[in-house]
Amino acid sequence: MTSKTVAIAVPLEAELVDRIRAVDPSVTVFYEPDLLPPERFPADHAGDPAFTRSADQEERYWAMLGQAQVLYGFPNESPAGLARIVADNPRLEWVHAMAAGAGGAVKASGLSSDALQKIRITTSAGVHALPLAEFAALGILNGFKRSAELAQDQAAKTWPDLRVPTRLVNGSTLVVSGLGEIGLETARIARALGMKVSGSKRSVEPIEGIDQVVDNAGLPALLATADAVVNTLPGTEYTEKLFNRELFAAMKPGTTLVNVGRGTVVDEDALLEALDSGQVGYACLDVFAVEPLPQDSPLWNHPKVMVSPHTSALSAAENRLITERFCSNLRTFLDGGDLPHVVDTVHFY
Repeated sequence: MTSKTVAIAVPLEAELVDRIRAVDPSVTVFYEPDLLPPERFPADHAGDPAFTRSADQEERYWAMLGQAQVLYGFPNESPAGLARIVADNPRLEWVHAMAAGAGGAVKASGLSSDALQKIRITTSAGVHALPLAEFAALGILNGFKRSAELAQDQAAKTWPDLRVPTRLVNGSTLVVSGLGEIGLETARIARALGMKVSGSKRSVEPIEGIDQVVDNAGLPALLATADAVVNTLPGTEYTEKLFNRELFAAMKPGTTLVNVGRGTVVDEDALLEALDSGQVGYACLDVFAVEPLPQDSPLWNHPKVMVSPHTSALSAAENRLITERFCSNLRTFLDGGDLPHVVDTVHFY
């Protein structure tokens, strides 16, 4: 077996680096923790922004990455870093991204199609499926159980004279836009709560446990049946503002919306109108068209909105889970197999 070199480009615990080394004795792993920014929290792949390298450290960092045939993480966890190493390192064969939705960063790198054909870029898709699905369940339950109104009453120390009933999740209908790994995990949890689940997928095909599968063109009719909607779709030119005024108008009044995909999939002006009219009864949002969410966004203070700062995928186990995924992929790579979750360099997801 031909030996391969792997460089760790982002912060990672030493014991997890040892797991990568243990995949095969033919693998040489370059890891210099003094060249990597310290993590501020679990799975802080970019590390502390206050971290700086000396001129000597900067030279050592890029020299280390320049020896690699495989990279764990984008250099400096940035599109510019990816573009630089692809240009500087003709030996590079494969880059594994920390993000599940790395297509946007690959597109932002500005790499030419010729450059992208020479390397494989894989994502950590699936690693985040469970925490995102659990967050989606939280959003559904919040909407059905009136948590926003309860919080407002509590803050005002109000005990209403008339008790307002909550809605049953059991027996209700969920539509998941994007039946990939996150969407299917969301569907699994929703079914455990007694929900009926349908959803959308680019390739329409039967899926066990899913009542109906449609493509984006079939979404309006499907949304008319939904009590709750969870979006898991990535941000591409084909999903840009997919949830627009027409889609919101197709929903039943009072529908709960959860977005754990990408913020660009939702037209936020149209969402605000739907919230104000009652077409959308509650929105639980982890992602936004512009991040951080601008201070002047009406979403911050809207009484029917939960704002989460794009952290719902984060868990204390994330680094371990990504490393396990990478190790599995590395074994496949060494054996000459097809890598899973390769970034689509046409649609960039």
